[in-house]
Amino acid sequence: MILINLLPHREEKRRLRKQAFFVGLGLSVVAGAVIVALWYAVQLRMMATQQSRNEILTSAIHKLDDEIKDVSALKAEIDSLKARQRAVEDLQTDRNMPVYLLNELVAQTPEGIYLTSIHQNGESVTVAGFAQTNERVSEFLRNTNARSTWLEHPELVEIKAAAPGKDGRDNKRLFDFSMKVSLKRPGEMSPAASGASAPAGSASGVKASSTAASAATKS
Repeated sequence: MILINLLPHREEKRRLRKQAFFVGLGLSVVAGAVIVALWYAVQLRMMATQQSRNEILTSAIHKLDDEIKDVSALKAEIDSLKARQRAVEDLQTDRNMPVYLLNELVAQTPEGIYLTSIHQNGESVTVAGFAQTNERVSEFLRNTNARSTWLEHPELVEIKAAAPGKDGRDNKRLFDFSMKVSLKRPGEMSPAASGASAPAGSASGVKASSTAASAATKS
């Protein structure tokens, strides 16, 4: 016997397919929600961990800021102490500069030149006097430029025939001159030159003063 199915099998298959589709869709939604929840939980955990690290870094930064302030205060104190030390050294140096100056002038002044005045303004020194010839003045300039330890940059300001003296001395053969020269500071000199010249300057300070005074008297 041949059986014939007269039920609406196409509609039943369609309904089953629709039901399977919605079941799959529901499972997909549930799976997606679970994944999203898990990802959100992981993100919260990572954010909490990063927040903890940020707090540790912030605390370390505050500590470093305090240490930097302490270092800045120490550096300012060290700079202040160095400034005081430089001031004391400058005072000590300035106290010895006249001795070095007189010693150098006595050592570098050739014969035939008589110094009458020495004016010092800081590191600039103006020297005036009488010379027997122009060549003596040139030799004086060469000595202070090439051989002097404490003097440099000599510059001739003026040279002219000397006028007759008020005491009746004949100055016709003399030349009245003035020159400028710079006085070196110990910090500008090499250690060997400064160490070699400092003791000599200190030892001959009295001799230099007396020699310069006698030169001014002779003129």
